[in-house]
Amino acid sequence: MLFQEAVRLIKVIGNSWIRTTAPQDAPDSYHRWYFENQVFAKVRYFGYETAKSVSDLWNYQEIITGLKPTLIVETGTHAGGSALYFSHLLKSLGGHRHLLSIDISHDRLVPDLLHLPGVEFMLSNSHSTHVSQRIQALQKEFFGPMFVILDSDHNKKHVLAEMIMLREVMRTDDYLIVEDSNINGHPVLPGWGLGPFEAIQEYEEMYPHDYRHDEERERKFGFTFAVRGFLIRK
Repeated sequence: MLFQEAVRLIKVIGNSWIRTTAPQDAPDSYHRWYFENQVFAKVRYFGYETAKSVSDLWNYQEIITGLKPTLIVETGTHAGGSALYFSHLLKSLGGHRHLLSIDISHDRLVPDLLHLPGVEFMLSNSHSTHVSQRIQALQKEFFGPMFVILDSDHNKKHVLAEMIMLREVMRTDDYLIVEDSNINGHPVLPGWGLGPFEAIQEYEEMYPHDYRHDEERERKFGFTFAVRGFLIRK
């Protein structure tokens, strides 16, 4: 009991100190430092480049552990580090599960990763009908929840097209992450141009009842590269 009371007091004092001493813009300042110093570019998983925020990766792990998806869809394979990461998470869940990773090129994909068990690398534009058809085919075999992460081309038109394509395949409680909605001043790379953040905005104007925002997840670690991009299908 004494230990529990001590922990409670430490939390109260700590929270009070944060409220009274931490600058209001501390999360955005750290976010900008993290991005501008390209810390994400140095992140490795089992030695393979992942190009993501470490706190986002941890958040995804918690989401996937709770959701227990039978199918993960990733757009933007890049070097393949995140595909390896997601494949390990799926393997840890056990059972019959699959990862579909999509990109227009495999030039940067590390050859060692091409034959990961339970992983399918697809060469395609990520908003094409070929992708939606492949997802629908996989859903017949892997018919549980789906986790989707968009991390390919970051211009608004492309991301909006991806989101519209997914309308056909996303089902209630499926989880969608829209990455890099932090660019164009949200809060990094101001002046970059319309990107994922603006795609989310326009999509929600078009289809306001498709998703709910998982704001608790988004706020959990103080900052995220997926600003307003933690979405649960209604």
